[in-house]
Formats: sequence, C-alpha cells, structure tokens
Amino acid sequence: MSPARPSASPTSPFRFFHVTVAAIHDVTPSMRRFTFIGDDLIHYADPGWDQRIKLVLPAPSSGYAQLPDGEDWYGRMMKLPEEHRCPIRTYTTRSVRYDAPDPGGATGTRTEVDVDMVVHDPLGPAARWVLDTVVGTGAVLLGPNRQWDGDAGGVDFVPPQVTERFLLGGDETAAPAIARILEDLPASARGVAVVEMPSDADAPYLPTHPGIEVRVTGREGRAHGEVLTEGVRWAAEELCPTGVPQEVEEIDVDRELLWDVPRHAKGGNALKRTTLYAWLAGEAAAVRTMRRHLVSERGIDRRSVAFMGYWRQGRTEG
Repeated sequence: MSPARPSASPTSPFRFFHVTVAAIHDVTPSMRRFTFIGDDLIHYADPGWDQRIKLVLPAPSSGYAQLPDGEDWYGRMMKLPEEHRCPIRTYTTRSVRYDAPDPGGATGTRTEVDVDMVVHDPLGPAARWVLDTVVGTGAVLLGPNRQWDGDAGGVDFVPPQVTERFLLGGDETAAPAIARILEDLPASARGVAVVEMPSDADAPYLPTHPGIEVRVTGREGRAHGEVLTEGVRWAAEELCPTGVPQEVEEIDVDRELLWDVPRHAKGGNALKRTTLYAWLAGEAAAVRTMRRHLVSERGIDRRSVAFMGYWRQGRTEG
C-alpha cells in the first residue's frame, strides 16, 4: 500500500516548500519540465529513484491563504469549505541541483528542483495548471525533508540487494520515475524498460543506459495501455523463464487503490536475491493486467513485483 499521508511540519519526514516557478521547458511534445526555486529548498531531500512528491495547487477562491501547516494539516484542510481546499497531485522528483548558478543571489548559487509533468487536455485543476502556469508563479511542494534523520518515505523502487535483471514498465505518467531510475541504476545493471508514450515524438524523453534496453513506443491512437502491456509480455519472456504460477487477488481498480511494494519490516525488499525484479506503474487497469501476467501466468515471485496504479482511465480528475 502507499504510505500514510505525511505531516507538513518542518520537523517531519515530509514538509511544505513554498516555491516559485523559475523556468518552464517542453522536453518533448507531451512532457513539460517545471524548475522550482525557493529559499527552503536547501532542505529538500533527494534520495533519487522514483521519489514521490506532492504539488499543492491553489484553492479556487483563496489560493494558499488558508492552507494549514503542521500536524494534521490535511484533516484541517478537508474541514474547510470546498472552494478553500487546495487540490493535491502526485509527481516525481526529476532532479535536484543544490548549487545551481544564481547570478542575482548573494551567494551566487541556489537550489533548483525539476518536476516533469504530462501535457494533456485540461480535464482538471492539475492539467490546467500545467497549461496555464508561467515563470514567476508561486506554488507549494510537499516533499522529503533533508533535515529528517531517517527514511522519509515515498520511494517504491526497492529491488533485492542481488538482482540479476530488471523489468521497468510504465506509461507517460511513470516516465519521469523510470527516467530517474535509469539514471540512478549502476552501469552493471541489466534488463529492459518498456515505456508507452502518447507519440513517437516523445521517445527522446527517456535516457539511455549501458545495460538496460529502453523500448519507447508511441501510442499513436491505440487504446491506452495496449502498447505497454504487449511490450511487458514480450520483455518478460526474454528476461525470465516461466515459474510456478501464483494466485493474486483481483482488485477492483474503480474502487480500490492498486498499489503494492513488497518490503520487509525495515523497509527493504522482501527478498535478498531475485532473477528478475519488475517495477510497473501507470494506468491502474493496465498495471493490473501486467501484474496478472507476470505473477499468475509466468510465475514470477510476487515478492519481486512492485506495482502502482498511478491513475484510472475514465475517472475525471477532481
């Protein structure tokens, strides 16, 4: 399951960062990069991998004026009238630069945080924010606290210490996490990354890796998830022999959160060694199909499969 909602206190694992949009760059036609700056970002932790963070959007009527802070901030916010509640969306830290040049600053450097977001039709507040935001816009990030002594949470790429091969699979919403994982994996890692993007023109978004074959395919009008699930099936056949099929519980992705990252009590992977570690994220129904194929059909140890339903097709963004 995904972790419990964090506190936003400066002394908590996750905290609020009041930031400003310093730059906006279209990396590909479907992926837009927002660079955030702010005095407190020096305390923004960067453990890498698929670190989840939250973008807190301005409330329709009051912006951030009534956003609570400290313990139980979320509970207190949900008691506010709807027009004063800040919508919250989940993204991935793409990169952090603690010593980026700052010609106008007193020290000559500043901390910058890059967050990549998908550009699509404005169905909800996050999509509108991505399309309408300009340089100089203020925002709030809820991210890991560098001052926290311990694991702040929010990282779900947790492979066993000895992993022979990796299988990464996801759609455009998982592309920033896969890109960061590819950058953080050692050069000795081996495997395949399968990514479904809206268009072939988005293929350059994913970085290369000396030992991971990166297969990026544009959807180009096909049903969402079709390219991804096919690609993961082919990659699994190449990477891992068929094992003993295991039963997996069926999850109603329209009612339940599809999210499972096998861990032991201390937070590491439940296994010490595996032939194949699969990390799958994206549209929930597609992730469910991939999980069923890997565990129930190919017999891959379910403790070696992390799966996360980032969103559900047909569900309007609130």
